[in-house]
Amino acid sequence: MKIETVPTESVLASTETTGWWHRLARRHVITLLSSLKGGSLTLVESGCIQRFGDYGASDGIDARVRVLDARLYGMLLCRGSIGAGEAFMEGYWTSPDLTAVIRLLGRNLDSLARMDAGFSRAGNWLQRLRHMVTPNTARGARRNIHAHYDLSNALFATFLDRRMMYSSAMFPDTRADLETAAVHKLQRVGEKLDLRPTDHVIEIGTGWGGMAVYLAEHFGCRVTTTTISEEQFRHARALVRERGLCDRVTVLDQDYRDLTGQYDKLVSIEMIEAVGQRYLPRYLAQCDALLKPGGSLLIQAITIPEQRYRDALGNVDFIQKYIFPGGSLPSVEAILHATGRSSRLQLKHLEDIGRDYALTLKHWRDRFLRDPARIRALGFDDRFIRMWHFYLSYCEGGFLEEAIGTAQLLMRKV
Repeated sequence: MKIETVPTESVLASTETTGWWHRLARRHVITLLSSLKGGSLTLVESGCIQRFGDYGASDGIDARVRVLDARLYGMLLCRGSIGAGEAFMEGYWTSPDLTAVIRLLGRNLDSLARMDAGFSRAGNWLQRLRHMVTPNTARGARRNIHAHYDLSNALFATFLDRRMMYSSAMFPDTRADLETAAVHKLQRVGEKLDLRPTDHVIEIGTGWGGMAVYLAEHFGCRVTTTTISEEQFRHARALVRERGLCDRVTVLDQDYRDLTGQYDKLVSIEMIEAVGQRYLPRYLAQCDALLKPGGSLLIQAITIPEQRYRDALGNVDFIQKYIFPGGSLPSVEAILHATGRSSRLQLKHLEDIGRDYALTLKHWRDRFLRDPARIRALGFDDRFIRMWHFYLSYCEGGFLEEAIGTAQLLMRKV
């Protein structure tokens, strides 16, 4: 670790003027940072620059953090990764490249887990309890979905593509823009399902209707789609009427557990994360029941590596607390295990598109932060803007470091 003195910078509360607890917390955090690997962290605070890790390494990440309030350290020590996000929301620290900070910390999960295993584990018991009392029952799922997806259609329109696709795009190449990549994903889904004009497709998780409309218009099939988001339901139904597709697209306001009938094909894009580990077998059994024999199913899922799956079930992270209450990332192995136990579905193809998601998130983040005044005009304050900045960068960094992934699983009912 190298320490250099630089001209004093203005901060809200330096460590010299705060109490013993913040100084103690700072010493503990600094000790943990001294073991960073896979890149470097430059910490700018109260007139000093401190550098941690492999500074200047050719294959490393160079991250930079400016501490604006020493209360950051106590929040880190007591609440770990959730505390880092909360401190960012409060304006206690900032970074010119938040994703780089997340990536570097992601490369040091094992060593930084010592922080979550100490004071922060004791402090986070309440978060785990809150997560346990928001189960994805039929009523609980509506409450959890409402907390995120019904914030404001206008808010999501500030950063999504024009079709309002709130899921990973698929980039034909890294130079493609978001609009091109979003359409490319929709086309690939239809092709993987081998959609025909005679097919009747059931979609679990409507979003804002972009998938259902695209499949009906470009593949000529019928689509029945369902959502439990009030805002998405109204938007999708209006979109279907606007596009003159009422004879081909039906929008339902129903929980997946209440769906009936049998369909030729089934598609569910990034909805399985909202199901929860407890209900995973039931969700896949319902997918099986909705498909005709020989029918195909495509699930796009945000996943967590199997090696971390069990530990994650017992913990609550920033995303679960502030963004997706009730959410739980499955592992590919957990999906396949539940599929084998609860259905006659067989995996036919799997494609990893985690890197596509990282690039999708970069586009979303750039669009979201392009004009904060637009967000404020919708009634959201600066704390909310910082919270979503952290959310989008947190996910982008996770995908880039493969702490999380995204897979498209194509299955067939035998």
